[in-house]
Amino acid sequence: MEERGIRFKKHIQRWCGVLEMITAVLMLVGILFSIFSLVRNVEIFQKLLTDTSEFRQYLDQIFMLVIGIEFLVMLCRPNSENVIDVLIFLVARHMIVGDTTPYQDFVSVISVALLCVVRRYLRNAQEDREEKKTGAGS
Repeated sequence: MEERGIRFKKHIQRWCGVLEMITAVLMLVGILFSIFSLVRNVEIFQKLLTDTSEFRQYLDQIFMLVIGIEFLVMLCRPNSENVIDVLIFLVARHMIVGDTTPYQDFVSVISVALLCVVRRYLRNAQEDREEKKTGAGS
């Protein structure tokens, strides 16, 4: 009975992996279409030269592409560092593109700083684990 449960778990894990790859492919297609529409639309560049308020919309589109790419990386290689990278880009996008108050900007800066500290801590912890593995194997 226990062996049956283990096989069922492995079967579910395989299906989850397949669904993650399908989601990653769909995300990649969306990113490629977005890049194509940005490059193809020459009017945006003409508007940027004449109206600086259009720059905020352009930045918003670029940030959405960057966040999409980081999300795709996270789907393909899920780890804590990739998740934190996505969160950093999301907070930065909110701070740069959004209409925020000085207090919201301060909270965003503190959030990015905390995320960077967490990412550094996780990276150091992973390096320590790897060092212990190679040291134990020697």
